[in-house]
Amino acid sequence: MSQSRLDVDPLGSSSRSVHFDSPEHMVRALGAHDEVLQVIEAEFSDVNLHVRGNELSISGPADAVQLTLNLVEEIRALAVKDTRITPQVVAQLLRMLGEQTAQRPAEVLTLNILSSRGRNIRPKTLNQKNYVEAIDNHTVVFGIGPAGTGKTYLAMAKAVQALQHKEVNRIILTRPAVEAGERLGFLPGTLSDKIDPYLRPLYDALHDMMDPESIPRLMAAGTIEVAPLAYMRGRTLNDAFIILDEAQNTTPEQMKMFLTRLGFGSKMVVTGDVTQIDLPGGTSSGLKIVSEILVGVEDVSFSQLDATDVVRHRLVSDIVTAYSRWDESRRSAGARPPHRAPAARRKIEAEAGPEGGA
Repeated sequence: MSQSRLDVDPLGSSSRSVHFDSPEHMVRALGAHDEVLQVIEAEFSDVNLHVRGNELSISGPADAVQLTLNLVEEIRALAVKDTRITPQVVAQLLRMLGEQTAQRPAEVLTLNILSSRGRNIRPKTLNQKNYVEAIDNHTVVFGIGPAGTGKTYLAMAKAVQALQHKEVNRIILTRPAVEAGERLGFLPGTLSDKIDPYLRPLYDALHDMMDPESIPRLMAAGTIEVAPLAYMRGRTLNDAFIILDEAQNTTPEQMKMFLTRLGFGSKMVVTGDVTQIDLPGGTSSGLKIVSEILVGVEDVSFSQLDATDVVRHRLVSDIVTAYSRWDESRRSAGARPPHRAPAARRKIEAEAGPEGGA
């Protein structure tokens, strides 16, 4: 285990030293060619870092030294659990340290949900960890936030975990078949061909988490079902882990229909982004109003994620933040929202039947 020593001078400068158990342990933490150490030096330009043997010395202004030490200790804790340390991981640790929560960042980033094809699926932010824990502790969970925050991906991982642990007998994945502002028209092909483009993101996540060769067999047996929301009408879903994705594109009636499909031994996760609604103009989003309807209902949880939880390219978080600022400035100025072309429902919905109703 690493050890640290503190020396403080009367002028407010301090020095700390961290001792690592072995050279191998130190390399895992700081990088084979000091890549991680260079990232830390870039973040804390007023702090001096010096490596000698298995010891890292940190000196400079007391506050900066303490924050650097905290960061190094979190990196060390991740390295002990064989987490690969990258500049992105360092940035996540810094952000969480800045939030000054009671929970250690390393505890958040080492919570394993699922081991799949040689890698571990874990939450990468505190909000994501809270979301995963809400799924563990509640029957119905709403994960609401912008693109890239892991809402659907983490829910899928929990569904696969529940199936593997025999907590449920099947996984049901569904989305409303609403186009994202584009008129895709009457595409040729069978009913399945028309549905597949809407459900492709769910298939992609599933292939990330399971043996691709086993998926067709499980789908043929009904253990995994991927279907448009229209197909949920009139059903009672027992012993299942059910995920409704893109729920911002449900009407209030469709949301009620879906939630009342819940059967015994089942769990539901509803995910969506209320800033990306593709319903025809004037149609209310079921996801936007459901929090008001279900307020105070026991065993229902709402998890809110935001731009700080985006785990795609760094630029995605910046884009989400920029759009949020723009929307807020327009609301403050009393401007009308820009016109959006009505999103046409595909012919498949007419063929599949209405999604509304209880």
